Amino acid sequence: MRFGIVGTNWITDRMIAAGRTIEGFEVTAVYSRTAERAAEFADTHNIAHRFTDWQTFISSDSYDAVYIATPNLLHAEQAMDALNAKKHVLCEKPLTLTVAEGQKLFDCAKQNGVILMEAMKSTEAAAFQQLKRWLADIGTIRRVNFHYNQYSSRYDKLKAGIVENAFRPELGNGALTDLGVYTIAPLVRLFGLPDTVSAALHRLSTGADGQGTVIAEYSDMTAVLSFSKIIDSHLPSEIIGEEGILTIDKISAPAVIIKHNRQGEEIERFEHHALPMSYEIKSFMDACMAMSINPDNEQMSMDTLRMLEIIEREAAIHE
Repeated sequence: MRFGIVGTNWITDRMIAAGRTIEGFEVTAVYSRTAERAAEFADTHNIAHRFTDWQTFISSDSYDAVYIATPNLLHAEQAMDALNAKKHVLCEKPLTLTVAEGQKLFDCAKQNGVILMEAMKSTEAAAFQQLKRWLADIGTIRRVNFHYNQYSSRYDKLKAGIVENAFRPELGNGALTDLGVYTIAPLVRLFGLPDTVSAALHRLSTGADGQGTVIAEYSDMTAVLSFSKIIDSHLPSEIIGEEGILTIDKISAPAVIIKHNRQGEEIERFEHHALPMSYEIKSFMDACMAMSINPDNEQMSMDTLRMLEIIEREAAIHE
């Protein structure tokens, strides 16, 4: 499958590296706002077609699917343009910034007979599939602790008075949309939407949220989600049942899942070593070839957006 790339950054570098481990994957086009950046990126990755005009790129027949990895604010408009041009779309998380935008995109994909998928690498990983199979082994689930706390390389610049995109809320960026979605998506994929949600977000000088905490209550369990761009944490995430515990090494890119008994002793371990983004790319390519996507993908994306709106609303009450 031929991909056109929108967004020339380290994420697309990793996407291309992962994609090239998959049979049939190739990158044939790239769009950038400047000719210099388009040429630099294309030369680095040996991409034949370079574009700086958006409409020319979107209407080009030099690729079959678009990978979008631009600032969050741009996802909805760019994805809509690509879908209306009858291009398949793999869009970085979060798919959009609102539920309404997300629903419009999925409706547009169906109307144009193309595939739309959010690039949520964690829930496509082999380790996540094993996690789902092991849920039944730990008894009634009572608590979920998912966290993704990663000190941003751009935070020191912010403290020095230099504001980069990572901390610009007008672009839809912040800890919730950039990192928090990695705790939300697996939660709703495994357990659906909670009954109630309480949330707190810590705002930085730019107005962007630097970190946050969410408590999601279900009828028989509690989920605690934490995410931050201003601290680091290296503890695993957990799903805790009455009969055992499942630990996940990194909720944003699970590679090691361990099943423990109640006493904390390791019972079984699952590991994989493929590049994290390879699973989402393979799933997307398979869906495009079959012209059919797992409905759980759309449900997860929409439920994630619903949670984002709920969290923002609940956090605002306490600000």
